[in-house]
Amino acid sequence: MTEKTQTLSDLKDLAEAKVEAAKTEAQPKIDNLGRAYATGKRKNSIARVWVKPGSGRVVVNSRPIEEYFARATLRMIIGQPFIVAARSNQFDVMCTVVGGGLSGQAGAVRHGITKALVDFEPGLRPVLKKAGLLTRDARVVERKKYGRRKARRGNQWVKR
Repeated sequence: MTEKTQTLSDLKDLAEAKVEAAKTEAQPKIDNLGRAYATGKRKNSIARVWVKPGSGRVVVNSRPIEEYFARATLRMIIGQPFIVAARSNQFDVMCTVVGGGLSGQAGAVRHGITKALVDFEPGLRPVLKKAGLLTRDARVVERKKYGRRKARRGNQWVKR
């Protein structure tokens, strides 16, 4: 087999090659049903999220978002990717979330929605990345050590 090798003669060719490479890399990842899938994580919570074009309906574990996440702050956290991307009420979200508490679950759903939006519309990546929504929040509860009452709290010392 004869392989054709190309050399870039100057920076102009390099810039053109970079633009062409960016065009080929940014392809939407959509399944047969027109949905984008992503997994979001936060603390001990894991959310499987499907995003598809729609009217803005969000369903969490087969329940509406208002029923599952009763606190307005949790619903606000989940809506952040749509607000940052200026896509409010344009996508329907269906997700299943397990583990952790409600706060961690809301963070996991937000992370999953952000990743699914990037898979659906790769052009949104710079905006969502700048807002810090693509970064997985790695803070988890520190484990308890032996000989201690909690992770760092030692036993209370008594003189007598």
